[in-house]
This record gives sequence, structure tokens and C-alpha cells, in this order.
Amino acid sequence: MAHITLVRHGQANTAARDEANYDKLSDLGHQQARWLGAHLKSTQAFYPRVFCGTLSRHVETAASMGLPEPMRDARLNEVEYFNIAKLYEEQHGVAVPTDREGFVEHLPRTFAAWARGEIENTPETFEEFETRVSDALRDIGTDGGPAIVVTSGGLISMVVRQAMGLDIPAMARVALAIMNTSMHRLHPIGAQLSPVLFNAVPHLEAPDRQFAQTHL
Repeated sequence: MAHITLVRHGQANTAARDEANYDKLSDLGHQQARWLGAHLKSTQAFYPRVFCGTLSRHVETAASMGLPEPMRDARLNEVEYFNIAKLYEEQHGVAVPTDREGFVEHLPRTFAAWARGEIENTPETFEEFETRVSDALRDIGTDGGPAIVVTSGGLISMVVRQAMGLDIPAMARVALAIMNTSMHRLHPIGAQLSPVLFNAVPHLEAPDRQFAQTHL
């Protein structure tokens, strides 16, 4: 049965606090992607269709995985979280955190405010994000055989939200859980795409690779 496998990009520049500086893989990010590519090759995974967003970290991940040249689609790009968070801070005084523990509280709060329309002049509305994600997945579809899609954690969390009917807090928890170069698979069940794999990192489970199970 044809399916869609979503892959989060490798670790990016974790010290960045803006979109431009974040958008490149770290050395570890490239290694995570190489390990994933080797795993797919060793298991003889077959993906006749390859897609990614247009962000550098998406393109670099696909290249380090050894995938064929992907079809690039801006609808698969990540939410501009840094820009939204900066507007949230300017308009509501909610400071952007500097560590993962801070983001655990900040991300769901920011997503909720964004979804309620409480942050003005964002790069896109929450509804526009929802629409572009659903449109992209519909257009990729399952015709033509399995597809692999290199994208970002926020987008994957939206795909899971749409497939499972999650509320905003649950979607935020999904986003926080997603590891770099993790795999997430959707199978068509009836007329709907349904998750059958979430946050899988078989290429990082050996004891000497567990250090590479990163979220940021």
C-alpha cells in the first residue's frame, strides 16, 4: 500500500535566535541524516517520490541522506516560529526562552495565542498554515507509490493534528516531542491518511548513537 513518510530535518543551528541563522544543519545534523540514509538503504526502503520544503535545512538533510533530487515545495516549510515569537514578545511581553525547558511552556502558549488571532502581523495566520499543510499533503497523495517528505517538526505536528483531530495543546506536545531526523508515516485507511508510525529513529537507537537523539 502506498504511504507517505515524513522526516524532520537534522539538527540545525541550536544557538540561533532568528530564522536566517537557524536555517542550516549542524555537523551532527548532517551525521544524523547520513545515518538515516544508510538505514533506509540497508532496509531496502523504496521511495519513488521525494519531496522537501525550500528551506536550507530541508535540502541539506535530503542531500546528506543520499536521496534523489527532491521536488521542492514551499508549502512544506516550517512555521516562522522565531518571527511569531518575536511579535508575541513585542505585543504581549512574553519573552522568547533560551533553553528547551523554557520552550516547553512557550510553544503551546504561543501556538494558542497565534491560533486565537492574538498576535498581529504574523507571516501567516494559523488558518493559512493549516490550509497549506492540508493542500500539500493532498497534492502529494499516494498515487505513484510511496513518498518521502523532508520537512520540519511544526509542520509534522500539524499533519498529526489534522489526522487525529488534536486540539492546540496536544499539537504543541507533539511538536515538542519530535526528534531530528525522526520518521512519521501516514497510510491511507479508507478515505483518510492515518498515522501508523510516529517519531521513529531506528538509525539512532544503538547505544553509541543515542547521544544523537536530539530535539533542538
